[in-house]
Amino acid sequence: MTRMTGARCLAQTLSGYGVSHVFMVPAVLRRSMAEMERHTGIRCIHAHGEKPAAYMADGYARASARPGVCMAQQVGALNLAAGLRDAWLASSPVIAMTGGSRPDRRWRGLYQEAEDLPAFEPYTKWNASVDAAQRFPDMLRQAFRVATSGRPGPVHLQFQGQEGEIDREEADIEVTVDDAFRQVPPLRPLPDPHDVRRALELIAAAERPVIVAGGGARHSGAGDALRALADALQVPVATSLNGRDLMPDSHPLAVGVPGTYSRRSASQALHEADLAFFVGTAAGSMVTHFWRLPRPGTTVVQVDIDPAAIGRNYPAAVGIQADARQTLDAMCAAAAEMPAVDRSAWLQRVRELASAWRQERSALTASDNAPLRPERLCSELSRWLPQDALLVVDTGHAGMWMASMFELRHPTQGFVRSAGHLGWAFPAGLGAKCALPDRPVVTFTGDLGFWYHIAEVETAVRCGIDAITVVNNNHAGNQSKRGFDVAYEGRATERSRELWVHREVDFARIATEIGALGIRVDEPGELGAALDRALVAGRPVVIDVATDIDAIAPLAWEAQ
Repeated sequence: MTRMTGARCLAQTLSGYGVSHVFMVPAVLRRSMAEMERHTGIRCIHAHGEKPAAYMADGYARASARPGVCMAQQVGALNLAAGLRDAWLASSPVIAMTGGSRPDRRWRGLYQEAEDLPAFEPYTKWNASVDAAQRFPDMLRQAFRVATSGRPGPVHLQFQGQEGEIDREEADIEVTVDDAFRQVPPLRPLPDPHDVRRALELIAAAERPVIVAGGGARHSGAGDALRALADALQVPVATSLNGRDLMPDSHPLAVGVPGTYSRRSASQALHEADLAFFVGTAAGSMVTHFWRLPRPGTTVVQVDIDPAAIGRNYPAAVGIQADARQTLDAMCAAAAEMPAVDRSAWLQRVRELASAWRQERSALTASDNAPLRPERLCSELSRWLPQDALLVVDTGHAGMWMASMFELRHPTQGFVRSAGHLGWAFPAGLGAKCALPDRPVVTFTGDLGFWYHIAEVETAVRCGIDAITVVNNNHAGNQSKRGFDVAYEGRATERSRELWVHREVDFARIATEIGALGIRVDEPGELGAALDRALVAGRPVVIDVATDIDAIAPLAWEAQ
């Protein structure tokens, strides 16, 4: 044991787990920040709000498969808790650290005091307080263990003192790191060989099977194994938005994203399937369009590391509680001993559905209209996105356009998206760039999403975070137009338009004033040059693309 402060223990522990950045709003754990700077090289990124700090940590975690760390003092803890909700929904390993009340000062009207620990309970896997310096080692180890294992997710540690000043105290401490829990997944439970054989037999017997892979398969790093199994069995592959980069659209068996934010042909294929093989997806409402896809009664095989997810939404003929990559590898090995199945008719049908969808959208993806059609913007991004880039996508219309009109063309391209919180993408993209400094990181958001945390442009400039942000700027939240049309019975008023139409603003000028490179795109022909310029800029870039306010993403396909 060594006599040291809690701050020294915290800094050494984070460094040992491979943490390179901490995202925070001062002032919290001040002594720990000084220790990080002096002795570890961990960089503290000072954000303009606790919620975007949590989003940055989330983006860092999803980009790197390593826990992201965020911090806030007690008065900002509730804002940090709100920022963890997206990480909770996306099963992202984020470790939040906040200050908390000291026992000798509670219930005396202390300035800014509030009991925040219960607020973290709904959105964390583990929520605990650190009340003594000698507890730093075991509590920190447990935080990393819980955040990364099983179904990953956020955890919260509340350090005693409104600014977590307990880190100044000394104790006899031994800093230890569990190397396995530096990343997701730390442990890979193996599938039962009998279940593997039963699953393969059901898939072989199906005439129209479809694999549906999700975020759990992405956490597992199962992309190569997924594509290998699909090739071996000749089964089309759909993905959830969380698993979007598991199967590039250039792969001949790629179907796309079915469900609510989706591609019509992918939903049609899943509707016609007689077997759905869910891999690392809980089959929630988005990928199934509120459990309409696949049809009730369709045979289901499901693999998930979380046993509670298996059979929850669709009864599983075979359920395998195991790591996704290990399971797909085992299935590939076993499939090599089974006779080949002729699925040429089914694959031809799936190709016809995809071809019809592409033909239908071709005029819009090639449109020369100004303001730009979002379909053209998505098409240009598909052609331009570098092979090693990570695309970070907001929810709302941004998610709908990216699910339906954007194409990943290389297996080395990455894709992460908001699990439901508008405004998440821009700060998450900054966190992702901190995790991947040598790869292009491109964020796609709308003007409504960008407004949420526009102050973080200054953070990007001050901290030299060279991410690229593309803003689909139609000066509106026009995804809401349909809902307000219904509410107003189709008779929109000027006041009703105020609910979703905003002032026209040139975000490129704002970004330039702050110190970033701002590029305005008003014509389709300008987009390619703007993207190329952004890629070599070597500083934060905001590309403001003027798009058509009347362009509304297509609704989800539903069987008639």
